[in-house]
Amino acid sequence: MRDSQTNPAWDVLLDLSGPGPRHERLTRALRAVIRDGTLGESATLPPSRALAVDLGFSRWVVTQAYEQLIAEGYLAARTGSSTVVRWSAAGAGPAKPDRPMNAQAGIDLAPGLPDLRHFPRERWADAVREVLANAPHGEFGYPIPGGHPRLRAVLADYLRRCRGAVVDDVRIAFGVTDAFGRVCRALHSAGITRVAAEEPGWLKLREVATRAGLDVVGVPVDQDGLRVDEIPSGVRAVLVTPAHQFPTGTVLSPARRAGLLGWARDVDGLIIEDDYDAEFRYDRRPVGTVQGMDPARVALLGSVSKTLSPALGLGWYAVPPQWTDLVEPTPSPPALDQLAFATFLERGAYARHLRAARRRYRARRDALVTALGPLPLSGVAAGLHLVLDLREDAEAAAVVRRAAARGLRVSDLDDYRATPSGPGLVLGYGNLADGSVGTAARLLREAIGEEASRT
Repeated sequence: MRDSQTNPAWDVLLDLSGPGPRHERLTRALRAVIRDGTLGESATLPPSRALAVDLGFSRWVVTQAYEQLIAEGYLAARTGSSTVVRWSAAGAGPAKPDRPMNAQAGIDLAPGLPDLRHFPRERWADAVREVLANAPHGEFGYPIPGGHPRLRAVLADYLRRCRGAVVDDVRIAFGVTDAFGRVCRALHSAGITRVAAEEPGWLKLREVATRAGLDVVGVPVDQDGLRVDEIPSGVRAVLVTPAHQFPTGTVLSPARRAGLLGWARDVDGLIIEDDYDAEFRYDRRPVGTVQGMDPARVALLGSVSKTLSPALGLGWYAVPPQWTDLVEPTPSPPALDQLAFATFLERGAYARHLRAARRRYRARRDALVTALGPLPLSGVAAGLHLVLDLREDAEAAAVVRRAAARGLRVSDLDDYRATPSGPGLVLGYGNLADGSVGTAARLLREAIGEEASRT
């Protein structure tokens, strides 16, 4: 291999012998030279493309090996293009035989994160550089309440084209939680003191409503989505995730959509639509928004937390005209971040990122379903999570603990219920390394099997 001024690991001889496919053999070889000190802490590895050429492998083989070792804690992806050694023999104690990945670092199957490894760093950096180079001096002042006019216009166009929304005025927030809080405060100021929410659902949003002075009423969800007929009398606002309900993974059926809109008209109410996971549908095109069917009755909320990264803190909301003056246009995210996202949208980079993400998540979901075999899974082919139903006599919390002891993080379905019910787990695969799918499934089966043997 070649030499470099930064002393990367170009000249190391790798033992690629042994059983298994090429990416597993390369993973073992790299792990071995890291553990024996041949590659010390902070050593820079060759770019995946260059190493693939040197070894005569496909680039996929190298990227899979790198991702596996990043998940195990041996490597770290540094800002830019470099991958460096993270593991240190000095901090690891006496040398030990290779152990399974879960003994070195955890595998996280908790829901709520997209694939952070594939954040489009270069394209986002290009958008930021363009803004910094061309933005007028005035853009470096305080952010405009409600959001930058350019992003608001670009985002409204995107929501009309890609989500079937009917919007003229989109406002920018720090995320869905922030946007929902603003709507809840508007409800309270209008004299509406109760809001219905899906049961199960994101308890964090329930807490937001409670802090705004609202009473939250749970409404059950079945295979067709929210049970509209069980919204209590006197309630005039409801929070729903119609495109892909969290955590059950159901989609609000056409009949329920019609019923929900009819309910809103009958009670002069407001539907608050969290467009959660809407961009990720794998068996068909994503369904359009409920807001587009009756914009006078629906407030639409969205963010980039599940499509790009929650670290960006960018979200939006569009409310019916009669609610516009009641929802406070409080301070919005930094103007430069807003302009970077506007540029990202205008260039088509966001659409390209979503197309690539759909392919990646679909393949990962299929691989996880296959690896889990006969275990009972539910939820449509969409989003970034699955629900695993446990036996009625099983204790989900015990499975969670046993999985954690093996280095696998999973979530108890009861974490998203106001009232505990049938045992189950929520499995997020958005930020799961592709090379860890098989290991994650094996550890989970072991944890479930051990729990089954104790019940």
